[in-house]
Formats: sequence, structure tokens, C-alpha cells
Amino acid sequence: MPSGKRWKQQRRAASGGRTPPPVRSKGGSRQSFSISRRTWLIVAVVVLIAIGLGIGLDAALSSSGSKRSGFAALSTLGPLRSPGALGPAGPEGPPIESGPNLAPAGSPSPGQSVDGIQCQAGEQLAEHTHARLTIFVNGHQERVPYGVGIADPQIAPGIGVPFVVTGTCFSWLHTHTADGIIHTEAPVHRVFTLGNFFDVWDQPLSPTQVGPAKGQVTALVNHRVWLGNPRDIPLRSHAQIQLEVGRPLVAPVHITSWADL
Repeated sequence: MPSGKRWKQQRRAASGGRTPPPVRSKGGSRQSFSISRRTWLIVAVVVLIAIGLGIGLDAALSSSGSKRSGFAALSTLGPLRSPGALGPAGPEGPPIESGPNLAPAGSPSPGQSVDGIQCQAGEQLAEHTHARLTIFVNGHQERVPYGVGIADPQIAPGIGVPFVVTGTCFSWLHTHTADGIIHTEAPVHRVFTLGNFFDVWDQPLSPTQVGPAKGQVTALVNHRVWLGNPRDIPLRSHAQIQLEVGRPLVAPVHITSWADL
């Protein structure tokens, strides 16, 4: 038998000087194709899962965005008119608002409910918070009236300003006097919104209307510009909310004393 070197030389000569192709294992090409196809399937599944997760996240964010909003700095509004001096403190502590009532007080009847908010015989205190609402229309202040959310409101005598002490029913959202304080007194723990309060009041609220006043609405919450629908503003404890319809815009009213609220 020739040596390894001579055998290679003889084999090359027999093939006309060409180097023979490498010997492949049986079924090698089929195995290579199978792995490639499996890899592409795995990649495709991963991509589809990622797309599905992305769509789900976008949908979740869009859904939550309907109830949430960002803020902008107050400086983005440009020059603001001074709100003027606050009036004397009312019976609840914050000052009584000036100007005429934006609209008459309204309330559901006993046993009725609005947005799942009932009008019941007594006040409920499982959820008990207070927020203040101030309204300007074309630069002039208009009041939130006393008795919103209280059917047949009865005022106490001798206080000096109207203050509701009783009624045939109290909605979970209501006002006792014209100081802009929205009382949340409910038997359930729930985040109520400014839209809920206007619904109890039976007045419209949108980005272009506040009660009977129509025009571009600018909403301020705790001295920042609310960028979403004013209906979605949450009635958090001691939130200072200001709605402005039209121009000129007025700087936010700042309440420093909440007394025992």
C-alpha cells in the first residue's frame, strides 16, 4: 500500500489535478436546513410576542390616559391677572367667594343617584375629604353656590352668611356654603372627580364649557396647569382647583388656612 503522501498524489492525478470535494456526512444538508428553519420559527414567535405585548401596553396606557393627565408649569400661560385680595374667612375657614353664583344649586332627589353617587338621609364619613373650587369667567370670579348636592337645603340662622345644616338628603359630594369647598363624604373609598361634582350639580363641564359659561377652559390644580379634560381632575384632600373660561387668565387663588377641614 502506498504511503499517505504518494496515495494523495496518485488520487490527485487520477482526478485530473482537481481537488475532490470534501466528503459530507450522510444527511448533513438536511440537518443544517432543519436547524435554520427552527431558528426562524423561534425568531418569528419572539417577534409576534413582542408586538403583542407592545400593543397591549399601548392600549393600557391609552386607557389609563383617559383618567390621568400631565401637568405644565404655570409660566407656560404667560402673564396672569392678579386674583385680588381674598375676602374674610367663612364659617368653614376658607374665605367666601366673591361674584355671582355661576349657576343655581342643584341636587338629586332623595333616593336618586348620579354617577353611582347616592343622595342619602345623612352624611357618610368613610371617605371624608375637602377640595376647593374657584371659577373665573372672562377674568371675573363667579361662585360655587351653597347647597349643591343637598336636596331642599336649610340654612342655619345667625351665622352671617348662608350655611346649610340640613336637607332632605345629602349627596356624597356637596357644598355647605359659598366658599368653594367641595365636601366628599361617602360610605365607600373611591376617588371622585370634578366631573362627578358637576354631574351632581346638574351642570355641564368640558374643555369648552363650565356650567352655562362657554369658551376655552383652562384648568389649574395646586398652581399647575392641568393638561387633560377638567372632568378628570381628582378631588384630593385640600386640592386647590381653579377653572377659567375665556380670557384674561387669572393667577391661582391660594388658600392658606383650611381650619378644621
